Amino acid sequence: MPIHIRPARPADRADLFRICLLTADSGTDASALFSDPDYPGLVWSVPYLDFEPAHAFVADDDGEVVGYIVGTPDTNAFEARLDRQWWPKLARHYAGRTATAPFDAKVLDRIANPVHSHAGVAASHPAHLHINLLPPAQSGGWGRKLIEAELASLREAGAKAVHLGVSPTNARAIGFYHHLGFVEIERSAGLHLGKALEG
Repeated sequence: MPIHIRPARPADRADLFRICLLTADSGTDASALFSDPDYPGLVWSVPYLDFEPAHAFVADDDGEVVGYIVGTPDTNAFEARLDRQWWPKLARHYAGRTATAPFDAKVLDRIANPVHSHAGVAASHPAHLHINLLPPAQSGGWGRKLIEAELASLREAGAKAVHLGVSPTNARAIGFYHHLGFVEIERSAGLHLGKALEG
């Protein structure tokens, strides 16, 4: 069976950890940048599978997951839930860990002091998403198809607008999102792009 988009399942958890690691350096392999391969997935993929499974989809290539998209229709509610149910558990589990690889601190600091979304962005564009694709799925329109599936689910959940974060230096990704109708809505430490879902 060729690549197809399907809802994510609990059994995809390891794949979300794996793909998040292999794309965590501005879309490229960050395996050498984290001492624990699970670190990036703890922030940017797996909590969505656990707490927002209705908005998690994967690109499945004959049984192998080669991409995913995750999101939430209500960023503030999602982050509040993580504050109650996700970060405290990780803080206990990773207590005493120290950063020994270049990107470890990005995750360990966030576990100790959870980061919340830009207030203005979350107010105007309440939903948000994360998408990552391995090379086999980076052509053929699979990124667009994943985003279409995600936007449909967020719209059905009542979200009026969605945002995402992207590195200001990732020109390829920015061009891709612009092509899909996302526009710049905020630029500070990073770059936020947004898209209306109504109408």
